[in-house]
Amino acid sequence: MTRVSAKNATRFEIGVTATAGRVYAPALRRRLQAACGLAPLAARGPRDISLALVGNARMAALHEQFLGIPGPTDVLTFELDHDARGRVTGGEIVVCVPHAIRTARRLGHRPADELLLYAIHGLLHLCGYDDRTDVDFRRMHRLEDRILTQLGIGAVFARGAGDAPA
Repeated sequence: MTRVSAKNATRFEIGVTATAGRVYAPALRRRLQAACGLAPLAARGPRDISLALVGNARMAALHEQFLGIPGPTDVLTFELDHDARGRVTGGEIVVCVPHAIRTARRLGHRPADELLLYAIHGLLHLCGYDDRTDVDFRRMHRLEDRILTQLGIGAVFARGAGDAPA
């Protein structure tokens, strides 16, 4: 298991634990750290973020345990701490590395970019964004691609031709 941690000069602390995809952990932490400094995340984001990179079996177990759905999924997000106003101050984002690798290969882009897309998706959930309705789904994924473009990566979600909500 690999652990990578860093504190942003502003207000974010990000820890990454990798039981799968260890090679992606350091760059993913740095890129997620940079994303946290961008609007609207800088104003709304939690202070403490744990990012767990896991394999299919662990993700399937979590998916079943918390959502009652069998099989792995791409990303799960858990609110862990809240302030007095109910805003999320700490949370965990769990990303399924094999899912990201399969999707990236199918869509013809880098697994590291797909992993970052999932991490940003989880971060947006911690910031209060949702993707349950068609309108919210489109809004959230446009914001993900805008953040990825600001990071110099480009629109990753749009490359997938708007896959359905997970």
